[in-house]
Amino acid sequence: MTGSRRGTHRGRCAALLTAAVAVSLTAGCTAGPGTKDDGRASHAPRPERSHSAAPASGPVLAVKIDNVRAARPQTGLADADVVYAEPVEAGLSRLMAIYATKLPESVGPVRSARESDLELLGQFDQPVLAFSGAQSKLLPLIDKAPLRAEPADEDSAAYLRDPNRQAPHNLYLRPDELLRKPSGAAALTTGFTYGKAPAGGRTESSHTVRYPSASFTFTWSDSRDRWLVAMDGSPARTTDGGRPAPATVVVQHVTVRESAFRDFRGSNSPYVESVGSGHAEVLRDGRAYDATWKRGAAEDGTTFTTEDGKPLNFAEGQVWVVFAGQS
Repeated sequence: MTGSRRGTHRGRCAALLTAAVAVSLTAGCTAGPGTKDDGRASHAPRPERSHSAAPASGPVLAVKIDNVRAARPQTGLADADVVYAEPVEAGLSRLMAIYATKLPESVGPVRSARESDLELLGQFDQPVLAFSGAQSKLLPLIDKAPLRAEPADEDSAAYLRDPNRQAPHNLYLRPDELLRKPSGAAALTTGFTYGKAPAGGRTESSHTVRYPSASFTFTWSDSRDRWLVAMDGSPARTTDGGRPAPATVVVQHVTVRESAFRDFRGSNSPYVESVGSGHAEVLRDGRAYDATWKRGAAEDGTTFTTEDGKPLNFAEGQVWVVFAGQS
C-alpha cells in the first residue's frame, strides 16, 4: 500500500471508529484477513423477479457471523430479517444474517464463507456476501457464483478490528460501506409467506436443536410474543439489541454431507443441502407446526406447507432457520 493510500485508509478508519463508538464497539484499523481477487469477473444479471411488494432498490446483504463462545455477544443480529444457523467443522455452528429492510451500524464478528453458502444464497438476486475470507480452493467457486463477494482485505474501509477482543473473533463490518441504504422487503426472495397462523399445531414452550458441539434453544416469551434464543445452554445476548428474539423459528431437516473442503486442522466442512425437500418444524406464537419444505433449485426460495398442502404462514418479524440433520 502506498503512503497516500495508507493515509486515506487511516482517515476512513478514524471516521468509522467514531461511528462505531455509538454501538459500544471500540474498533481499531487493523486490516482484516482474506484475499480479494481484483480481477473478479462480473456476472450477467439474472432475469428480474416479480414481487408483490414495492420493487427492491438493491440486493440483500448476507454476513457470515462467528458463533463460538469467544465470539459472543455478537453485534447486529437484532436487525437481520433472516438468520440462518448452519453446522460447520468439529460439530460447531455458524450464522448467516440476511439484511434487507434495515442496516445496523455494525455486524460481527465476521468469519469465513463455506461452499454451501453459495447454494443457499442462490435464492437472492445478486446478493452482497460479506465474509472474512475462504479456503483458496473455494475462492474460484465464489468468483463464479451469482453474487457480489466482499471479503475483508487491507483496502476495505468496510471492516474494522476491535482491539478489546482476541483474533479471529474481533472483525466487524460497517454495512453502510457496502450498501448505501436498505434494499427493502422485496429483495427477500426467500419463498416464505407471512400471515395468520394455520389451524392445529401443538403448544410448545421450548425447543432445542443439538449439533455435536453446539446447541440452540428457543423459549417462548408471552410478554414479548417472541422466541428467546439460547446458545450452548446460555441465554444469547447482543451488544446492541438485548436478546435475539425471532417471531418465527424454523427447524429445517436437511441432508448434511461431507464437502470437498477441510479446515486447517483437517476437519471436513459439512455441506448443507438446502435444495430438495423434507420435514420441518415451524415455531410461532408459542406453538409448533409440522411442515414440509421444498426448494426446487438454487434460484428458488423455500416453501413451507402444512400437512394438507397449504402454505404455512410465518409470523411477522425476524425469522431464524436452523439447519438440522434428517430426523
